[in-house]
Amino acid sequence: MSELGALFSPITVRNMKIPNRAVIPPMGTALCEKGGKVNDALLAYIKRRAESGAGLLISEITAVHPTGMVAPRQLGAWDDEFIPGLEKLAEAMRSFGGRAAMQLHHAGRESAYMIKKQKAIGPSAVPSLIYGQAPREMTKDDIAEIVFSFGAAAARARKAGFDALEIHGAHGYLLTQFLSAISNHRTDEYGGSFKNRARFVIEVTREVRKSVGDDFPVMLRISAEEYIKNGYTVDDITGILPELKEAGLDVIHASVGTHGSPAGVTSAPPSFETGFNVWRARRIKETAGMPVIAVGRFTDPRPASEVIANGDADFVAFGRQILCDPDFLQKAGQNRYEEIRMCIACNQGCIEREMFEGKSVRCAINPETGQELVYPRKPAKQPKKVWIAGTGPAGLIAAYEAKRLGHDVTIFENEAEAGGNILYACKAPHKEIYHDWIKWQIRQTEKAGVRIRTSTRLTAEMAAEQNPDAVILATGGEKIIPQIPGIDLPHVHDAWQILGESTAPGKNVLVIGGGLVGMETACFLASKKSSVTLAEQLETPPVPKYTSHGYTLHKYLRENQCEMRFGAKVKKIGKNSVAVEAHGEELDLEGFDQVVVAVGMKPRNGLEQELKDRNIACSVVGDAKQVRRIMEAVEEGALAAWEL
Repeated sequence: MSELGALFSPITVRNMKIPNRAVIPPMGTALCEKGGKVNDALLAYIKRRAESGAGLLISEITAVHPTGMVAPRQLGAWDDEFIPGLEKLAEAMRSFGGRAAMQLHHAGRESAYMIKKQKAIGPSAVPSLIYGQAPREMTKDDIAEIVFSFGAAAARARKAGFDALEIHGAHGYLLTQFLSAISNHRTDEYGGSFKNRARFVIEVTREVRKSVGDDFPVMLRISAEEYIKNGYTVDDITGILPELKEAGLDVIHASVGTHGSPAGVTSAPPSFETGFNVWRARRIKETAGMPVIAVGRFTDPRPASEVIANGDADFVAFGRQILCDPDFLQKAGQNRYEEIRMCIACNQGCIEREMFEGKSVRCAINPETGQELVYPRKPAKQPKKVWIAGTGPAGLIAAYEAKRLGHDVTIFENEAEAGGNILYACKAPHKEIYHDWIKWQIRQTEKAGVRIRTSTRLTAEMAAEQNPDAVILATGGEKIIPQIPGIDLPHVHDAWQILGESTAPGKNVLVIGGGLVGMETACFLASKKSSVTLAEQLETPPVPKYTSHGYTLHKYLRENQCEMRFGAKVKKIGKNSVAVEAHGEELDLEGFDQVVVAVGMKPRNGLEQELKDRNIACSVVGDAKQVRRIMEAVEEGALAAWEL
C-alpha cells in the first residue's frame, strides 16, 4: 500500500459508499443570507471545498430551531422553506464525487446573538464561560420541543438530498451543556450522574434515527473530553457509547474541548502537535465498535493516512487546512507536496474574524477563501508592468496574484533576505510554522515568474525613469522608538536586534511594551533562558487571552516565571536601574543587564508621497497602510493585484 493508500481507500457506512477517508468537517462561514438561507456565496465556497476530492463533506452548523442560532447568518433547517436551498447545497457538496452530510446544531447558551435577544436556553441558568450571561433554564416541554426539532430537521436534510447526518454534540453547544456538570445543574432525570446528563444526547440521537429510517447514516460529533477543570473525561464518554449505538448511531466524530476551554483547543494553535487528539479517537473506536473520525491539526495527508493504517481511526478530518489549500489532497496524490500551502493555525480569518468581528470566513494566507465569487480566474485583459515594494505577506501575495493574472511583476526588497517582518515574528516559541509559510510563499512567487530583487530599495526616481504601469507599496511597518531618557545607552536594544539575533539575549532583561511585539520578544528571550520582566503602560494586556495565540503567549510567559507589569510606564533608563511609574507611584527597578524596546510598529509609507509628487499612481497595502495582522495584509495585497 502506498503512503496514502489508507487515506484514499473507500469505506461504506450503512448504505453510503464513501470514496476515501478524508473528511471536511463543519466550519461556520457566515456566508449565507441573514435568516439562514443558502445563497450563491455559500454555494461557491462549498463547491470549491468539494473540488478537493475529500470523501465526506459535512455542512457547517445548521440550526434546528430559531433559538439555537449563533449568528444571523447561520444556516437554518427548522422549516420547510429552507429545503430548496439545502437541495442546492447538497448538490454542490457532491459535485466532485464526495458524499454530503448535514450537521444539526443548537447553540444553547453559547450564543451572544441569542443572549442579546434574551432567547438563549440551556439545561440550567448557569452563565456562559464565554459571554458571562445565563440562559433561561429549559423546561421539560422545551426539551421535548428541541428533541423533536432535531428529528424534523433530519427529515428535511434527507428530503433535500443529503447522504448522511451529523448531530453536533461538541464544543460547548447545547448537547455538550447537558453532558457537562459545569453547565448542567438539573435535579431531574436530565441531571445528576453522567448517565442522566447524557439522556438528552441519547434522546436526540434516537429521534434523528426515527426520522430518517434505518438505511440512513447518522453521526455524532462529540467532545471526547471537555478539556476544562472539573469537566467530563473520555472515560465518561466511553461509558455511554453502548446507549448511543443502541439509539442508532453509526459514526463518532471525536473532537475535544469547548469554546470555554483554555488554549483554544477546539481550533488548536501551533503549540499543539499534529494528531494530538488521536488517542481519544482510538479509545472511543476500541470501546464503541463503530467507525470514528479523528481530528487534531492535520495538514499533511501522510500522518493522517498513518492514523488510519494503524487502526487509530477510520477517517481523518482536515478543517482549517481545506480553507488554506482546497487542492492539497490532489497535490499530495500527485506527489507535489512542496506545492501544498500548509495551514499556520493562526485562527485569524476562520475563527477570530467570525467570532469576535461578526464577519464572514477568510483564510489569513489564502485570499481566495470566502471570496470565491470575486476571485478572478481569467487573465487580465491588459497585462501591465507592475512594481511592488516589500516582500512581507502583502507584497508577496500582491506579486503572486498579479503574476497569476498575467502581469509582468518585479518586487523590490530593501533587505538582503525576502520575508519582511515575518522573519522576526516567527522567532517566538511555536511560531516556526510562520517561517515555513513565508519561505513557501517566496518559493511559489519566484516559481510563478516574479522577479524578486533583494538589497534594492524602490525609489520614486526609479519609477519615474522606468515608468511602471502600476506600483503597489507593501513596505510594511517600522519600529517605534519612544522618547525615553537613557534609550541610547549601550545596553538598550530593540526587539528586531534580539529577534534577528544580531544581539545576544541578556541574563536579566526588561522588555518595554506588552503588545504583540513585546510579548513575542519576551517569549523568545525566555526560550533563551533569560530572566524576563515585561513593562506595559496599559492597565490591561493589549494581547487578549481569549485568542488562541494570546493564550499561548500568556501561558508561556507564566510558565517561564516572567514578571508581567501592566499599568507600568517606563520614565527613565539608567545604567543600573529603570524608573517606572506604576499606579501613581515611582519605582526603581534594578538588576537588569539588558533593556529591550518592543513597543510596536507604525506604517512605513514615505514613498507614497514621493510617488504622488511625481504623478505616479500607487496603492498602499498591509502594514504600510495600517499595522495589523497577516490576514489584512494578505487580503489587501490580493485585492490590489485583482484591481490592476
